[in-house]
Amino acid sequence: MSTTSPSNAQPSTTQPTGGKKASSKTQSDWLAPAILTARTITAAAECAPFPYIKGVSGTVVILLETVQKVKKNREDLKELCESTTEIVMILHDQILAHGNTAVKFKAMCEELESYLAAVVFAVQNLHNPSKGFRKRVKEFLLAAVDTNSKVNEMHAIMTAPSFVVTPPSQSINNCPPPSRIFQGRQIILAKMHKFFTPNSGKQLIYVLHGLGGAGKTQIALKFIQESSARFLDIFLLDASTLDTINTGLKNIAVSKFVGDSAEDTLTWLQSKHGGWLLFFDNADDPKINLNKFFPQCNHGNIIITSRNPGLRAYGTHSLVSDMEDKDAITLLLQSAAKEGSEENVQAAAVIVKVRELRVIQQFLIVEQELFHLPLAIVQAGSFILQSEDIAGYLTLYQENRARLLSEKAVQSHDHYAWTVYTTWQISFDRLRPIAATLLQLCSFLHYSGISEDMFSNASKYSFPVWLPAKEELQEPLQFLSSFLDPTGEWSSLRFSEVTNEIKSYSLITFDAATKMFSIHPLVHAWSRNTLVDEAASRLCISSLLGMSIAEIPDHDITLASLRLMPHLGALSPFNAGRGAGFGAAFLYIYLSVRKLQEAQDLIEQVFDKYNLIFGEQHPATLEIMQRLGHTYSCLGEYKKAKELEVTVLEKRSKLLGEDHLDTLRAREHLARTHSDLGDFENAKELQVTVLEKSIRLLGRDHPEALMSMGRLAWIHSKLGDFENAKELRVTVLEKRTALLGQDHPDTLTAMGNLARSHSELGDSEKAKELEVVVLEKRTKLLGEDHPDTLLAMGNLAITHSELGDLEKAKELEVVVLEKRIKLLGAHHPQTLMAMGNLASIHSKLGDFEKAKEFEVTVLEKRIKLLGEDHPDTLLAMGNLARTHSELGEFEKAKEVEVTVLEKRIKLLGEDHPATLLAMGNLARTHSKLRDFEKAKEVEVTVLENRIKLLGEDHPQTLMAMRNLASTHSELGDFEKAKKLKVTGLKKWIALLGQDHPDTLIAMGDLATTHSKLGDFEKAKELEVAVLEKRTKLLGEDHPDTLLTMGNLATTHSELGDFEKAKELEVAVLEKRIKLLGEDHPQTLMAMGNLAITHSTLGDFEKAKELEVTVLEKRRQLWGDQHPDTVGAMQNLAIMYRVLDKLTEAEELEQLVKQIQMSL
Repeated sequence: MSTTSPSNAQPSTTQPTGGKKASSKTQSDWLAPAILTARTITAAAECAPFPYIKGVSGTVVILLETVQKVKKNREDLKELCESTTEIVMILHDQILAHGNTAVKFKAMCEELESYLAAVVFAVQNLHNPSKGFRKRVKEFLLAAVDTNSKVNEMHAIMTAPSFVVTPPSQSINNCPPPSRIFQGRQIILAKMHKFFTPNSGKQLIYVLHGLGGAGKTQIALKFIQESSARFLDIFLLDASTLDTINTGLKNIAVSKFVGDSAEDTLTWLQSKHGGWLLFFDNADDPKINLNKFFPQCNHGNIIITSRNPGLRAYGTHSLVSDMEDKDAITLLLQSAAKEGSEENVQAAAVIVKVRELRVIQQFLIVEQELFHLPLAIVQAGSFILQSEDIAGYLTLYQENRARLLSEKAVQSHDHYAWTVYTTWQISFDRLRPIAATLLQLCSFLHYSGISEDMFSNASKYSFPVWLPAKEELQEPLQFLSSFLDPTGEWSSLRFSEVTNEIKSYSLITFDAATKMFSIHPLVHAWSRNTLVDEAASRLCISSLLGMSIAEIPDHDITLASLRLMPHLGALSPFNAGRGAGFGAAFLYIYLSVRKLQEAQDLIEQVFDKYNLIFGEQHPATLEIMQRLGHTYSCLGEYKKAKELEVTVLEKRSKLLGEDHLDTLRAREHLARTHSDLGDFENAKELQVTVLEKSIRLLGRDHPEALMSMGRLAWIHSKLGDFENAKELRVTVLEKRTALLGQDHPDTLTAMGNLARSHSELGDSEKAKELEVVVLEKRTKLLGEDHPDTLLAMGNLAITHSELGDLEKAKELEVVVLEKRIKLLGAHHPQTLMAMGNLASIHSKLGDFEKAKEFEVTVLEKRIKLLGEDHPDTLLAMGNLARTHSELGEFEKAKEVEVTVLEKRIKLLGEDHPATLLAMGNLARTHSKLRDFEKAKEVEVTVLENRIKLLGEDHPQTLMAMRNLASTHSELGDFEKAKKLKVTGLKKWIALLGQDHPDTLIAMGDLATTHSKLGDFEKAKELEVAVLEKRTKLLGEDHPDTLLTMGNLATTHSELGDFEKAKELEVAVLEKRIKLLGEDHPQTLMAMGNLAITHSTLGDFEKAKELEVTVLEKRRQLWGDQHPDTVGAMQNLAIMYRVLDKLTEAEELEQLVKQIQMSL
């Protein structure tokens, strides 16, 4: 190929500036090619022996790029640009042609460079806004006239008949140009231009690898076209077979008169030190050792295109994958020869069903169907070009994909002979049968996220009774046998050998970071077309996936579900799973990702099938019935779950006996459902039986016995029996540590459960100590992003919150939420749980608006995911109601809480713990609305039902008693309140001890009632005790400690010891500012209390100053209509009257009156 510059090699007949007819082309039509030509010549000049040509061409590049920046009248500069570009092309050719005599051009080059530099400066001034327009034009004309004169003079000399071009003696090989509609790939081309630098002192090899049809050859041809001046000889070799390589090399030897064999060519290239380029195209056969066809020397340049990524070993490389969006769209437009007419815009709107779209968006939809593959896009464009039916193509393509991608148009933009499907069929035909089968089976899975463990897990399938037996799985077992070693164990080496074979043709790719395989979507679809019996293959891969899922450990199910769900979706497991008999295995994937309706539909149909085939007494049918019951529990339909689980227990007891392990598992499932229904006593009775029988049958140390012990501990905790729960959890932890070691997942789960017991017993420091260990070990063993690690982090955040370290809790919860969104997605149940926990922390920090924002999101997502009546949805609704209340939106809170209560009564009954909790929340809102009689009515019902359901001594019963006592206080019935609070305190002490947080709350509440009754000394005595205990247990800075300190300050005031009250209140305010910030509600409450004390001491100005601050901040936080803001207005109005500022007082009093009337 000649190194003549990219334009025509003959001297131009273009007239000098001023005599040429104006062109109709736009600026972008003539300027971009001119810049490319000038840059090419500059690059070629780098290795030329005459450096003065580089100066001229480089200045021309600067001139043209400067013209690009001119905004107006750019066409006036066209003649100048084209003439200077043509002159530098002629100079370049003549210098190369005349060799040593070319020195005569030096003076001409230097003179021209000088003049061009002047005009560059003038053009730059044209878009310099700091000078006046007239002055800029004048400067340009002065320089341009002079330069134009010199350009015309040189142009006349060079185009005269005596100035004959002597073509350089270069080799020209038959290397076709790239496609006329070549688009994009600028990053790869730039990398290649940078790589092939002259005089590198070594042989340069560049490999373009990727899927057939991705455009590897076109990129190479485009690079060669742009860089032709760099190479003296360019040789294109068909590298698809040994014969074509040898023939190509032999032809070079013959044409260069250096011999008649491939060896002669290689010897000649080794001795030829000029800039030659060998282009090995389509080197796809992994069995060919390409290295022996490389000239063995330290010079020369080689480009290789291949589907085999293994050739990356030869040198620098680029993966040629899908095109960028913009380039793919442009390629389709050009190949279809379509413009953005109004008719096409309307057709696009019909296709994509939007209001207004340009035609490009229509093509984008087609292009997405074609998955950015260049060859497929060109084929689509060619079809549209022939059919003239843009709007109809997408429908035709979706219905006739295989045919359209198998046919090539007669008219083509390039020399490529194969269609998309033909390129892949050639590779496919070279695969061994096992490799071909693996690729075909994967065509039923999702095209990405395919992993080895999907197949290795299947090889461990243990044939449980409720899933298909060995005789039903001959085909998948035969397939898996190809990957087993002589001992029958899975061989990763054999699997790698097969996948490497497929990878060598780029039919699959592998991500080393994720250990996942993927298939190009079009290859994925085409692979299925190679099947003879599609139904049998679908059944085989469905069985393999079911076998794999059946062997996933419980602690891995969350992550496994996320990886496998796309494959289940691609397989249509609702049909394929039932056909293969693995619907019950697929169930747990659906439940884990909370596709509950799909799970219910699937398991109900599996149950009907088993009932029909095996009968309702068969063990497999009973197992499916139990799983159906579990599905109903996940849906919140606990009564339906209980009904099924009672049936399973009765039938297994009758068929297998009371002591059979399957009977015990049925009993345990029923115990869990009783817990869900709030019937903890029945749950305890069932679980105690399971534990006793498990110990007798399996031994105290058996994993199932320990699991049963842990579940009994959970029930004890629900019953408020925290000591028994702790005792059982200590036992589980000790035994798991001895049996499994300190780092086993089950041991760490036991440690986390024990931490929760410590927290329930008020020992949050001990809980924190254990949770830190769990988090550290899980991080080390499982990684920072594993669901179990994030669960440990969330638990630790809760404990930090209990300890009053809210900022640390928030920091951890933010990390948990971010990681769960990234790992599990924004809609996953665990993500929503983290979002809810973070909302709770924001609420405790006083940032109720932020809490509300999160809680609204959680509620919306749970309604969409689970439905309006699911228990988790109602929990989110209740949390949002509480935040409405904190924001003073009591009517809104009441509305939401009424809805929650009605739904819980309907779903769970009036006596369920969750129903009673909703009732208690509604009572609290009635109190906020000053409807104390209604609050009392509801709280009496809650207390009576909790006594009936849980007993008089349960923590929830005592909380109900506390709430009722508070309402009696609000109604002025302090003796009744005192009686309830004394009873409650005695029971808290008996249940949890004198130092438990709940006991101290009860003691503080009783102190408040003593104050209401005027017994301030008794109140002080109790508050001093509470303060001492909280200081010792929680520290001086804990929110609960500061709350007690504030209460004690109020009591000192009541006793007339205002200085002591002031001292305490100053301490509370300072600590709250430090811990919570100046704007936290509790900080403002402390500020208001201190203001009252200053007023009592006669320091009215100081009191006013504090009251003003409180009012300003509450207005800023909540607005004027919040009850606490109104209270601050009233306090400040009183202070204004004390200070005789009657106008200010009356203004605030009038505002308060207006607000109260509006509410």
